Amino acid sequence: MALDGAFLRHLSRELEQASQGARVEKIYQPNREEMVFLLRTRSEQFKLLISARANSARIHFTRFVPENPKQPPMLCMLMRKRLSGAKLLQIRQPQLERLLFLDFEAVNELGDLVRLTVVSEIMGRYSNIILVDEEGRIIDALKRVDDEMSSERLVLPALWYELPPAQGKLCLLETQPQQVLAALLAQPKEMELSKGLLSVLQGVSPIVCREIQHRVGHGEQVLVHGMTDSQKERLLFFLGRLKQEVEECSGVPHLVLGPDKKPMDFSFLRPEQYGTSAVVREHATFSELLDAFYEERDRIDRMRIREQDLLRHLTTISDRLSRKINAQRGELAQCAEREHLRVCGDLLNANLYQIEPGLSSVELENFYEESLPKLRIQLDPRLTPSQNAQKYYKDYRKARTAEEKLTEQIAQAQQELSYLDTVLEELSRAETERDLIEIRQELQEQGYLKAPKGSKQRPAATAAPMEFTVSDGFRVLVGRNNKQNDRLTLKLANNNDIWFHTKNIPGSHTILVTDGRTPTESALLDAARLAAAHSKGKSSSQVPVDYTQVRHVHKPAGAKPGMVIYENYHTMYVTPEEKKPWPP
Repeated sequence: MALDGAFLRHLSRELEQASQGARVEKIYQPNREEMVFLLRTRSEQFKLLISARANSARIHFTRFVPENPKQPPMLCMLMRKRLSGAKLLQIRQPQLERLLFLDFEAVNELGDLVRLTVVSEIMGRYSNIILVDEEGRIIDALKRVDDEMSSERLVLPALWYELPPAQGKLCLLETQPQQVLAALLAQPKEMELSKGLLSVLQGVSPIVCREIQHRVGHGEQVLVHGMTDSQKERLLFFLGRLKQEVEECSGVPHLVLGPDKKPMDFSFLRPEQYGTSAVVREHATFSELLDAFYEERDRIDRMRIREQDLLRHLTTISDRLSRKINAQRGELAQCAEREHLRVCGDLLNANLYQIEPGLSSVELENFYEESLPKLRIQLDPRLTPSQNAQKYYKDYRKARTAEEKLTEQIAQAQQELSYLDTVLEELSRAETERDLIEIRQELQEQGYLKAPKGSKQRPAATAAPMEFTVSDGFRVLVGRNNKQNDRLTLKLANNNDIWFHTKNIPGSHTILVTDGRTPTESALLDAARLAAAHSKGKSSSQVPVDYTQVRHVHKPAGAKPGMVIYENYHTMYVTPEEKKPWPP
């Protein structure tokens, strides 16, 4: 992980310099694996986040604090009882281990000054937050570890606190570069230099090891046992410089952004290994860097979890509707035989005089056909001939009614399925949490999701439509979701504006704003391409797009959000662009 012991050493120096002597004003536990200490000095206030989440364990000052629960967890109440008003004395780090000791001077129940320590262990899925007394005994921990969970190290109240088991690696603070080189050459098997450094050095992350190899080999692969004399000299030089930076905490926080501008990695060294495939951005403080990195990554994770939850729910409903439609179509096919039931009833009624009671079947001439063929009709021997005829008429009326109802129900289910397809499409285009919140609220309003009990949910702030400038200076507005599509087409757009939508394909309503001008052919083509690019057909070619004036677009009474009818339209076939070709 990038938050290694060397990075943590830089971070701890920054935290201590900023908050030494600060007092604990408040303590929060916004979720099961994170705690926030509100520290106040005479001139400043800091929010210190300590996280023990497996995929984002860390400690740093933060600006983003999740919503606090109404009922604080037990550990939070214990921390408040023991540490409220406590003074931060120092922040310690044993060698380059991935853990920090935060020593506080607090007042116990008798009014005596005592020394309490909060231990932040940053070790992936073994991360923890532990409160230790002045004797070194554990008061409590965020994650208790008993003998069933681990046989090496127990973390339980009243036990002595022990450091995590040592890995037997060399610490840069106590080791010279020549010793590191000797340890590398003593490795029994051939390996890349970056992997060798990772295996022998304590407190350095893969990005740091890759960066050393990149600089030693000038961007080429370097094998431990295949190093030339000049490469060994460069390795000793860069290890010496790394040792100096770690000892003096002279590194600078750098954030690595991928081609999509999403945070990819970070380091106290300036990464050169990515070349032009990534953007390296320098930050003012290490806390600011971690805040930016994890907030964006957590936001993406939250988006992914919420999106998967909605996708799973919508897929379940769609599958259920599809099965229902198929079953109803099967019943409808059976109803197609209703005319045979009426014919049987008519033939029985016309031949009542010659049918003997108690028969299970009878053959009668079918006078509805010219050749008068014989038709065998099944009878219920318990009924009279007249009652058998009435039974056939009753079954005929039932089949006719069922056909009408099934036809209506199938049409409604197909409309519902089409609506869900539009929601699935807008879900695939959601870019922000607000987009997901609007989709969720739309589904709640339509009865597909249950609203939270006992609380009135505020409607999400309506986002503005996407806006583009296309050929000849015309503006194009594109809806983000179904509710926004309705608002854009039925309220915001002028009657003379041009409305676009992919033909029989779920997608966004797209408006070419005319402002009283006659739209040019190139502007119409650009707007159609945008409509296709924001639809389910975005990866296809020659996508049909219908367009007409807004005055010809109407919403039927009771229609689902985003569902409209239109007339006097034209159709053009376009190939959508993969990227937005026009500046928003």
